[in-house]
Amino acid sequence: MRKVKEFIIEKLILICGLASIFFVALIFIFLLKEGLALFKTVKLGAFLFGRNWYPISEPPELGILPLILGSLVVTLGAAIISVPVGVGCAVYIAEIAPGKIKEVLKAGIELLAAIPSVVIGFIGMVTLVPWVKSTFHLPTGLTALSGAIMLAFMAMPTIVSIAEDALYSVPKTYKEGAFALGATHWQTIWRIMLPAASSGILAAVMLGIGRVIGETMAVMMITGNSAVIPTSIFQPVRTLTATVAAEMGEAVVGSEHYFALFAVGIVLFIISFIINVSADLFLHRNQK
Repeated sequence: MRKVKEFIIEKLILICGLASIFFVALIFIFLLKEGLALFKTVKLGAFLFGRNWYPISEPPELGILPLILGSLVVTLGAAIISVPVGVGCAVYIAEIAPGKIKEVLKAGIELLAAIPSVVIGFIGMVTLVPWVKSTFHLPTGLTALSGAIMLAFMAMPTIVSIAEDALYSVPKTYKEGAFALGATHWQTIWRIMLPAASSGILAAVMLGIGRVIGETMAVMMITGNSAVIPTSIFQPVRTLTATVAAEMGEAVVGSEHYFALFAVGIVLFIISFIINVSADLFLHRNQK
């Protein structure tokens, strides 16, 4: 009877895994079906490297280079802020914080990850945007900098949680051996724990960046939604995700604009897929 139950559970897990792959494949096929129709009339190079996004002009200009650069600027800004802070928090929680404080901080990180992005976007509009405007004397606080700060705030729970797990999974004998050789606590963390957990920390960073590049509501609310090529982090920008969210409801089904938004979805899907595969490779790099 026990073997039958185990067999059923194993097959259910297998079915769930295959179903998730099947659904992802269906999503990609649907995106390809709608998005590739655009390239019957628009060249791939003009779409990816065009400098103007005017989908309702005559004729429509469907270059997504400003959207790609906008996403890149916001993502890089968020990574520069969130990676050192997130890894530092993970080190503190895993190696330095006392037991009670550790539990409180871990619970707080998990609660932070549960806050809806639209709420974070609203908080950014009310507090961060006016601060950026007044501090840097800008005509508007709806800039790439505002988006980067808020997205860093959203990425940190992912980075902290996974990086802390990676540090915790390092064998205790590594730390004990370092102490036995006379290393200080800081030397042990810097030279032993961090290198040993490097694959997990890199995976945490990649998944945090994946969370940032796929975010929609927060960036749509606080980055200004200006589809121009950014020359400064203090400019309004528009990201790929915000474009799809803002314009899909207005696009005429079957039009070039409609197909172009699905093509943007293909670009996002490929970027997210690459980031997640890279994170998985980093995570298992040192495993044999």
